[in-house]
Amino acid sequence: MALRAHRLLGRSVASTEAGRAWLVDHMAFAQCPARLYASDGLLGTFRLALGYGATHGRVMSFPISFRSTLLQSAFERMKYNVLRRSFVPGKFYPRGAQFEPAVEDEKLYIERLLIEEHSRNDLGNLGRPEKSEAYTIEVSKDGHALIKIASPLGGLHALETFAQLFFAHSSASSGSYTPYAPLLIRDYPTFEHRGLNLDIARNWISPADVMRTIEAMAANKLNKLHLHASDAQSWPLEIPAHPDLAIKGAYSQEQIWHTGDLEAVQLHGEYYGVDVFVEIDLPGHTTSIGNAYPHLVTAKDVPWPEYALEPPSGQLQLNSSEVPPFIESLLHDLLTRTSRYTSLFHLGGDELNLNAYLLDPTVGSSSHQVLQPLVQAFICHVISVAATHSLTVIMWEEMVLDWNLTLPSNVVVQTWRGSGDDALGTILNRGYKTLFGSNTHWYLDCGHGYFVDPDPSNPDSPIQSPYVDYCSPYKNWRHMYAYDPLAGVAQSQRYLILGGEVHLWGELTDSVNLDGMLWPRVSAAAEVLWSSPGTKPDESTTRRLADMRERLVMKGFSAGVVQIEWCLRYSGGCRL
Repeated sequence: MALRAHRLLGRSVASTEAGRAWLVDHMAFAQCPARLYASDGLLGTFRLALGYGATHGRVMSFPISFRSTLLQSAFERMKYNVLRRSFVPGKFYPRGAQFEPAVEDEKLYIERLLIEEHSRNDLGNLGRPEKSEAYTIEVSKDGHALIKIASPLGGLHALETFAQLFFAHSSASSGSYTPYAPLLIRDYPTFEHRGLNLDIARNWISPADVMRTIEAMAANKLNKLHLHASDAQSWPLEIPAHPDLAIKGAYSQEQIWHTGDLEAVQLHGEYYGVDVFVEIDLPGHTTSIGNAYPHLVTAKDVPWPEYALEPPSGQLQLNSSEVPPFIESLLHDLLTRTSRYTSLFHLGGDELNLNAYLLDPTVGSSSHQVLQPLVQAFICHVISVAATHSLTVIMWEEMVLDWNLTLPSNVVVQTWRGSGDDALGTILNRGYKTLFGSNTHWYLDCGHGYFVDPDPSNPDSPIQSPYVDYCSPYKNWRHMYAYDPLAGVAQSQRYLILGGEVHLWGELTDSVNLDGMLWPRVSAAAEVLWSSPGTKPDESTTRRLADMRERLVMKGFSAGVVQIEWCLRYSGGCRL
């Protein structure tokens, strides 16, 4: 989300606009009264209050030293982005138009940015989760700049927004300027959980690429990175208590996330305001465990279509005396490490195949009635282990909707099935906190074609031209922006909706094409999560998203094109 020009006050052109994630239309500010430049020697001054702040879903004390380091680091990033990564916005104006200050004009500089943190700062009538991320920015026409926050998280967001106020001058020696002064921005999120679910198991995505993704997420004010870290195809995570999991379960020794890698990614997230948490999908999608511990898995090394939705088939045995202690030692190892940086753990729980348990020597049945109490016991055991680490558990909707499990009230249920299933409404009616992210709108992998090859020996193969995947068509950014998960949800139930996630499953994604699969479409979802859903995209949306895309490109991200340049140059020329 670029200029959260969003609850932007003090300008007639923007004073009526609701929360928005990216820069307001360039044309709207073409006649601003002041053009301020960023000084190369721009200084940040911090006034930090004693007290508490909220981070990553848990309330904790921020030591002054940590708050100062966090904000100083964010300030230096902001300064670098303003001075070195701003872009020349010529493509947003007609050819030959004067869109920037004349080189010979007298320059007025912003020399100092004051950041004032105090829990009693006037940031509006907000609840604690929203206030912890809220901020105001004031810039006077003579260059005085002030940010007010209630916690360091608000400071991270404010500094991202502040950087997005600036543009590079086409004359390199002229530096970077903002055309928006004077201004007052008062900004805060609508949802507390604004996430990306990234599959790192099906194809290799390196820790370095995940850290780059965190940086783009922070620019868009996303605050949760859900790592889908295991699946049937591979087990990339090193687990010292069970070293063979990665040694035998990863695609190769070069495709392992070592313990230091995961910690580095979580720490990187902390410095960017992004909470990184892990999903270990259980008890299905666990074939890769069988590479190291075949006696724990059923339906492995059998023809997959009858026993799984994707190859290879294999699920943890449900009634084996050896599975619970294995799961317990696995999770204690992992969660002891991850809980230093997050209060969340995702246990999966989706797409459990009943037929696989016909082959399970501890069960020998595919009856839902027989399996349900076994699934209940398995999931309760996982929840109890996570509870010893003070973690909130998230799980996929199937555990409630398909298996009718009884769960603790603090469990978060993540919905994903759209197309009339009303999963969100059903979960809310049962009183659970929930996350949205329907496959009809926020599945980034959809529309790229099926990954399964047609079998030449099978004349009735379902894999036929045009080889579309199950969730086609492609979810373009406008479709994602128009997603309204709150439609039909009673006001009395909305407090149960913590937010949502946009999903990138990894069948056809690796480190090489990661950027293009994510950006700028994730930016569209980010604005829905930060501001409010249900807004139809229009030309101003296109222009603001195109601005964000340029900023991502300047940071080195291979983000996709938003619009034809002619349409950006000639406002109103591409409407129908």
